[in-house]
Amino acid sequence: MKKLNQKDLKEFLDSKVEQYNNVRFIDSDPIQIPHEFSKKEDIEIASFLTATIAWGNRKSIINNAKRMMQLLDHAPYDFIINHHETDLEKLEGFVHRTFNDQDFMQFVRSLKHIYTKHNGLETVFVKHAEENSLQKSIHHFKKVFFEIEHLQRTQKHVSDPLKNSAAKRINMFLRWLIRKDNAGVDFGIWNNLSPTQLSCPLDVHSSNVARKLGLLNRKQNDAKALLELDTSLRKLDANDPVKYDFALFGLGVFEGF
Repeated sequence: MKKLNQKDLKEFLDSKVEQYNNVRFIDSDPIQIPHEFSKKEDIEIASFLTATIAWGNRKSIINNAKRMMQLLDHAPYDFIINHHETDLEKLEGFVHRTFNDQDFMQFVRSLKHIYTKHNGLETVFVKHAEENSLQKSIHHFKKVFFEIEHLQRTQKHVSDPLKNSAAKRINMFLRWLIRKDNAGVDFGIWNNLSPTQLSCPLDVHSSNVARKLGLLNRKQNDAKALLELDTSLRKLDANDPVKYDFALFGLGVFEGF
């Protein structure tokens, strides 16, 4: 494909956003898990846990995220807030790739700490938000998440952009909760943060497509690449830059672009 000028590129990508950013997308995507809930806290916890295990085969991500909700009695917030240590025994045996039952138990404890001592997930992310970036927020969220006694091994399951991670899964989780898409896919239930602050979840598919389209030159998929891609996408739409995640992902996964 020849390199498009800015206007043609925007038109091409906008048409792809329209193609993929609709309710049909939900059936094949892990975002279907939080869509099973209607209460704000349930949606955000289901989103966070699902996004945490969102790497590898999509079918297995969806199946294991469903299993997580089942183990939390299909009431994640209630389980997390009211659980006793003995209740965590039922999580034994859970595993998704390198995320195991011990990690899951730690996540339940850390989430309880965030809801009881820090006024919930949204409050923690709002605290260090910058005008057009939430990467510092993610860094501080990780500190708060692990400020209670925890297993060292579990830390690897929460990325830190200030350590040069592209933090794909947390950026995806933030897109789900902050972006108001009027198409029934992203929830847009966090009103204290804006879609202008979001970063594109950078994975192997979206990054390859972005490079082919000239939106990204950096070879590694790290925090520097994320900043480069964000800068390119903000030129196309400063108010809703991560809507293009649908275009890049759709082109990569569904069209083998």
